[in-house]
Amino acid sequence: MPPLRTALLQSSGRPGSVAGNLKVLDEAAARAAAAGAGLLVCPEMFLTGYALGDQVPRLAEPADGPGAAAVAEIAVRHGLAVLYGYPERDGERDDERDGERDGARDRQRGRERIYNAAQLIGAEGTRLANYRKTHLFGGYEREWFTPGERPVVQAELAGLRIGIMICYDVEFPENIRSHALAGTDLLLVPTALMHPFRFVADSVVPVRAFENQMYVAYVNRAGQEGEFEFVGLSCLAGPDGTVRARAGRSEELVLGEADGELLTASRAANPYLRDRHPELYTSLVGAGLR
Repeated sequence: MPPLRTALLQSSGRPGSVAGNLKVLDEAAARAAAAGAGLLVCPEMFLTGYALGDQVPRLAEPADGPGAAAVAEIAVRHGLAVLYGYPERDGERDDERDGERDGARDRQRGRERIYNAAQLIGAEGTRLANYRKTHLFGGYEREWFTPGERPVVQAELAGLRIGIMICYDVEFPENIRSHALAGTDLLLVPTALMHPFRFVADSVVPVRAFENQMYVAYVNRAGQEGEFEFVGLSCLAGPDGTVRARAGRSEELVLGEADGELLTASRAANPYLRDRHPELYTSLVGAGLR
């Protein structure tokens, strides 16, 4: 099967403007399609902006809401799949959920649940997968979002098994190893990586790709947004640990290929998953440090 040409849209779009972000997405999709891409990956919370504060409830929408319909139109018009981040409202409330250690969930009790989510739309406009961020980062995210409960969400695209995570999720080795054991070939990670954590993009992501024998498309926001300074450095890392595409610090569209044949050869040459001894790792599922 031919490699999946993948476009990474490094952009913070127009924070607070869904219409503005859809325009940015449409223009990027046109450029990506013209360059032969079959998949366009956008950053975390791209549909609305990341640093929303008390605008989160107003801008949140269901997985099948108007934003999804608009993205589906863009995907069909340009003939490529699109992965985008957005705040998802699911209609349930947090009244009966247990409080969490830091008290942030207690402040949400009685609110409608909102998730930091990412959705994959196929080139035919079909919703292929929806993922809710499981590991929330910092006080801002814990204040406004409910953590997801499904660590592995997958879809099939162009002969590859696609997985989805969001930002902080990929920094937990157990999390991405779960995807490796579930057969993920290309892991899409929309992100909002901020200063001073650029080492995650520089070093952690390529290592995660190598030790788990998969491609990782890590797609960041860029520039200043509210109190956050996003570092850019989006990348497509391969199973051999090399970076196949890398953005700089500003807004740009970069492209790379996820090659199934290289993936097969790399997995045959690198025995990490075959050489595991799961019986030695049982402590990893314990309570751990608090």
